[in-house]
Amino acid sequence: MTILLVVLGAAFGAPLRYLTDRAVQSRHDTVFPWGTFTVNIAGCALLGFLAALPAGSALMAAAGTGFCGALTTYSTFSYETLRLAEEGARLFAVLNAAAGIGTGLGAAYCGMALAAAVTA
Repeated sequence: MTILLVVLGAAFGAPLRYLTDRAVQSRHDTVFPWGTFTVNIAGCALLGFLAALPAGSALMAAAGTGFCGALTTYSTFSYETLRLAEEGARLFAVLNAAAGIGTGLGAAYCGMALAAAVTA
C-alpha cells in the first residue's frame, strides 16, 4: 500500500515540477536556473511543513516522499550548477549552490514553523 501512495504522489509532483520549471524559466532571460531553484525551494518548504505535522505515515508517503520527492530535484540542481561553471558563469554557479542550499534549509525551517503555528 505504501508504494502505491508514493507512486500516486510522484504522479502529481513530477508533471508539476516540469510545468513550473518551464513557466518560471521562460519568464527570465538569464543563465541562472530559476525554474529549478523555485521548485526546490517550494518542495523544501512543503516537506518541512509536512515533517512537522502530527500526521501518519500515509500522508508522508504520498505527499512527502512521492510528491515532494518528484517535485524537487537535486540531480538537476547539481547538473545546472556544474553547467554554469563549465560555461564560464562561475559566479552564477557559486550563487546557485549557496542560495539553493541556504534557501532550501531556510524554507524547510519556515515550513516547520508554520506547521507548529497552525497545530498549536
